[in-house]
Amino acid sequence: MISQEELSSLWARHHAEWRGTAQIASQWEDAARVDPKLLRYHVRGDWWKTLAGCGVTLIVTREYEHLVMAMSVVGDAPSVTYMPMPHPSGLVVDPNTSIVYIASTRNPNQIYELAPVTGIIPRQDMEGANVDDHPLVPVRSHFFPGCLYMHDLALIGGTLHANAVGQNAVVRFGGPEGGCDGHERVWWPRCIETESGPVFSQNHIQLNSIAAGSDLASSYFSASTDKLSTRRPGHKNFPVDKRGVIFSGATREAVVRGLTRPHSARLHEGKVWVDNSGYGEVGIGSPAPAGDGRFEPATRLPGWTRGLCFHERIAFVGTSRVIPRFRQYAPGLDLDSSLCGIHAVDTQTGEVVGSIIWPYGNQIFALDTIPAASSTGFPFRAGTKRATEREKRLFYAFKTNIQ
Repeated sequence: MISQEELSSLWARHHAEWRGTAQIASQWEDAARVDPKLLRYHVRGDWWKTLAGCGVTLIVTREYEHLVMAMSVVGDAPSVTYMPMPHPSGLVVDPNTSIVYIASTRNPNQIYELAPVTGIIPRQDMEGANVDDHPLVPVRSHFFPGCLYMHDLALIGGTLHANAVGQNAVVRFGGPEGGCDGHERVWWPRCIETESGPVFSQNHIQLNSIAAGSDLASSYFSASTDKLSTRRPGHKNFPVDKRGVIFSGATREAVVRGLTRPHSARLHEGKVWVDNSGYGEVGIGSPAPAGDGRFEPATRLPGWTRGLCFHERIAFVGTSRVIPRFRQYAPGLDLDSSLCGIHAVDTQTGEVVGSIIWPYGNQIFALDTIPAASSTGFPFRAGTKRATEREKRLFYAFKTNIQ
C-alpha cells in the first residue's frame, strides 16, 4: 500500500517542476540553469558606438552553449539579452514581418519562430509589464527529421529555405499558406548526381550556407568540397585545406575554389561574401563560369570565422574557438589565441572598428539584425536574477502581431 506521505512528496515535486518561463519558452527543462559566466563579456574599440550608429539589434546564435543572444543600445546604455535554446544554428530575420526564424539542430530538428511583443493583454489579476523594448518571444515551433541536419536559414523570394546538410541539398519550407509547414528538396549541386541518382542519404560535402538572391538561380551556396568520397565530413582524415567551394545556384557547379571550411556566404551589394573559417578570414568570392573563381580576403580575425551579416558598410563577423577534436579543420589558425566574439569590420577598409568578446564563450554560428525600433532583444536580461516578475508578467499576457 502506497502511503499518503509518499504520494504527497511525489505530487509536490511534480507541482514544482516546469515553472520557469525560460523552460517553457524553449521547451527545455535545463534552460533555467544558464551559467552566468557564459554571459560575461568585454568590448574593444568602438563596439557600442558602431552598433548604436547602425540603429539595429544584433542577434547571434551560440550553438554549443545553447544560447541565442541579442545586443543593442537603448538610450545611451548597452543592452545584452538572451534566450536559452537547444543547439541553435541558422538564423534569419524577415524584414517585412520582423519574425525571427532560428534553427535548432538537435534530433529532431526544429525551427523556432519568434515575434516582437506589441502589448499586454489587460488582466485584473496582474499589473501590466513594460514592453516598450518589444522583446522577442517564441510564437511557434516546427519539428523536422533530424537527418535534415539544418544549418543556415535564408529567405529566398520571401520563402524560408535551409541547408539540409545531411542530404547535400537545400530545402524549402511552407505549405499552401506559407509558413514552415512541410519541406521539400528544391536545389542540390551537380556533384552529388550519380548514375543511380542524386546522393541524398548521407552528408558528403558539408553544404552549409546560403547567399540568398531573389530566387534559387541568383543565389550561391558554400560547401567544404565538391567531390564525393568515402571520406566524409566528421572523419579525421576528411581533406579540408583549400578544398572548399561556392556553388552557383544557376549552374549548380562550383564557381569559387580555394576555401577552407567556408561558412556564412552572403550577397552584399552584388558581391558574394563568405567566411573562410579555417583561416579566420572574411572576404569576397569572385565567381567565374569556368569554376576558377578565387577568394579575396578583406581581413583576418582571431578565430574560426562563422556568422556574417551587414549594415551598410559595416560587416558583423563572428569568431569562435576551435573544438579540439576539430583542430584539423583549422590549418590556418592559432588555436590558443582564438576568441569567441563578434567584430564590426569596415568593408571598405578592412579595419576592425569594434569587437565584443565572451571570455568563456565557445561557438558562434549565425548573425542577423533587426531594427532596434522593432525589438531590442529577448526577455531575459544578462546580469539580472532569474525568474523576474517582469518575465512572469510578460509571458503571462503578451500580445504579438502573429494571429
